[in-house]
Amino acid sequence: MDFSTLIQILDSTLRLATPLLLACLAGLFSERSGIFDIGLEAKMLIAAFFSAAFAYSTGSVWLGLLAGIAASMVFAAIHGLASITFRGNQLISGVALNFLASGMTVLIAQNWFQQGGRTPSLIGGARFEGIELPFAIGPNEAAETGRPLSELLSEAGPLQLLYSELISGHSILVYVALAAVPATWWILYRTRFGLRLRAVGENPAAVDTAGVSVIGLRYAAVVIAGLLCGIAGAYLATGLQAGFVKDMTAGRGYIALAALIFAKWRPWYALGACLLFGALQALALRTDVAEAIFPFKMPVQLLDSLPYILTVVILAGFVGKAIPPRAGGQPYVKER
Repeated sequence: MDFSTLIQILDSTLRLATPLLLACLAGLFSERSGIFDIGLEAKMLIAAFFSAAFAYSTGSVWLGLLAGIAASMVFAAIHGLASITFRGNQLISGVALNFLASGMTVLIAQNWFQQGGRTPSLIGGARFEGIELPFAIGPNEAAETGRPLSELLSEAGPLQLLYSELISGHSILVYVALAAVPATWWILYRTRFGLRLRAVGENPAAVDTAGVSVIGLRYAAVVIAGLLCGIAGAYLATGLQAGFVKDMTAGRGYIALAALIFAKWRPWYALGACLLFGALQALALRTDVAEAIFPFKMPVQLLDSLPYILTVVILAGFVGKAIPPRAGGQPYVKER
């Protein structure tokens, strides 16, 4: 495997890890406040549909992004209402939302577009395009010099190739996801809001005694989770792909939960865990590279299932070792 092939694998890893990372950080905010969120899948799926539908209908990817975020936050509000206000079972609420999103998206898509539960392909301004960073070798430089892009890249050094092919050329939502990691760390560990949020997940009674609203903090965490899942779903439909198809999240919400447990509810560890899952998904797309790595020929079906196998392994091996917030999954009843 040469250097350029490695760069291509890493580039695919970063793109495929982006929705996982956003969903993982969404789950981190929610679960740090004591609200388990199995419904990450539902929020991403509903956001993917509405972002693609509105982007196609209006021709603006930004309006599609706003529509996806709004749809995700509606589902987040439903989960918050069921889990926080009515003190329902948080796991059941999340699973119910997953089923609701799976059926609702196909039903509305078929009624809206009559294309078998999918949206038409997105083109032009209805999609997020890659951003060419300064000094990177890309289509713009190729157009200016009149030389083929492949020829310019073949003459580039390793660092220039790394910058041009791996760091540059992604859509803005990829950079947003990467920036969200240090932002999440700073919010959780360097702000008063973050301190209170973590305290609510560990001992809500103590927070309530201090005069801070437990319900308000938990709703804030659920809303942040809805925002991040909305961006993740919109990226799936308008950045990673060019439209919505049935169940296009393909279990990414559950994979994000496994990554969150693997990362022990820490932002920087979450980045590493999501990149690991993204690398497995990237390998599944490059069977030639997988055959060079593994000593035996692996069936395509096995390569496709590797992220899900790792999810089961992590859930089986780390659930007992990774200690979740102590008040996680428990509705809070204010003492009178």
